Amino acid sequence: MNLKRIMRHLWTDRWTVRRAFPAHAMQTIEAAIRQAEAGHQGEIRFAVETSLDWGPLLKSQTARERAIDVFALLRVWDTAQNNGVLIYLLFADRDFEIVADRGIDGHVGKQGWEAICQDMESAFRHKQFEAGVIGGIKAVSEHLARHYPGGQGAQANELPDQPVQL
Repeated sequence: MNLKRIMRHLWTDRWTVRRAFPAHAMQTIEAAIRQAEAGHQGEIRFAVETSLDWGPLLKSQTARERAIDVFALLRVWDTAQNNGVLIYLLFADRDFEIVADRGIDGHVGKQGWEAICQDMESAFRHKQFEAGVIGGIKAVSEHLARHYPGGQGAQANELPDQPVQL
C-alpha cells in the first residue's frame, strides 16, 4: 500500500478534473473523436476518472487494471470488427492507459500504445490536458485508419463519441 498514492486519490476531486477538462474541452474532445472516426471504421472512447474508490485503492489496483474494467463497462469491445479503443486517464495517478480490442491491438501492440500514452503524459506534465488528449486521439486514429480504412458511404457509429467522466 502506497501512502503517497492514497493521499493523491483522497485530495483529487471532481472539481480538479473539471478545471483541467472544462465543458468546452470535453466538447472539443468529442468533436475530435467524431472527426477522427469519419476517416476510418474504428471506434474511439475517452474516459477520465478522478480517483479510485477505497476498495480498489487499498487493493492497489493499477490504472491499467482499472482501464480494463472501464473498457468492459463502456462496452468498447462491442464493435463488429473488434476495433474499439479506449483512451483512459486516471487523473489522481496522472496515468494514461490505452486498451484496445483484439482486432486493432494485434496490429499495434503494447509498444505502439505505450508510445501514445507517453506523449499524452508529457503534455499532461505541461498542463496541456486538452491538447494531450486530442494528440492521443489523432495518433490512435492514424493506426485505425491504416488498418481499418473508411469505405465509401456513411460509416456506422457503433459507440458514443462523448467523453466520460467517472
